[in-house]
Amino acid sequence: MSEQLTVKTMQQFMAEGKQPEILFWVGSAGSYDDRAKKISRAFVKLLNKAKVDFAVLGPEESSTGDVAKRAGNEFLFQMQAMMNIEVLNGYEIKRIVTCDPHSFNTLKNEYPGLGGKYDVVHHTQFLKELLDSGRLTIEGNTYKGKRITFHDPCYLGRANSVFEAPREVLSKTNADLVEMKRHKSRALCCGAGGAQMFKEPEKGDMDINVLRTKDALETQPNIIATGCPYCNTMMTDGIKAHEKEDSVSVLDVAELLANSI
Repeated sequence: MSEQLTVKTMQQFMAEGKQPEILFWVGSAGSYDDRAKKISRAFVKLLNKAKVDFAVLGPEESSTGDVAKRAGNEFLFQMQAMMNIEVLNGYEIKRIVTCDPHSFNTLKNEYPGLGGKYDVVHHTQFLKELLDSGRLTIEGNTYKGKRITFHDPCYLGRANSVFEAPREVLSKTNADLVEMKRHKSRALCCGAGGAQMFKEPEKGDMDINVLRTKDALETQPNIIATGCPYCNTMMTDGIKAHEKEDSVSVLDVAELLANSI
């Protein structure tokens, strides 16, 4: 994506005396991981296209503390959360949208107990809103005839029961949606949750991401769709392990929609 994207910080909005429609919480992966940055850019492209007035915190955004909490460091989690809550409340943030189900779950379910109460939505839910209201429209048939299977991220699906939004967005691309045997509430983890992303797997017969990719490949897809930057990494590694990188691609729902538009 070489086109210029418009992104304003909360400081810029405050200087203009305005409040954004939403705050886009970019998250650690979306900010630093080269692959996940492409997801952030695709989402921003869609926000620009729909003329959504949005802001980011920029350098004022810190980790939600999800990884610290899952790894057992509650003290570090609360330190990170309190810093973020102070910034968010200072800007009187009402609505937050994020591409990261881990940030989504932490901001939505764990920040209220520490004084941070916000309307938190996943980017697939927000994209569904934009499509339903007509602010975004699909014009092409980029994926017509392509087989797409969606991998449910644990913190979006099983933890927060968001199953339909990503599928409804994908259905708008005119692709053929095919479900894995284990999907929705029975979906298998990609293996990156609970801070497992940052350590080597224990010894076993098969790494969990390779097993989950096997589930996906059984549907004979052209594309494995994800709604989480960590799932994206794990499924991409799984594709390589199965030596299928030439025939199957792994793309976020936002990337698929941006390509369709």
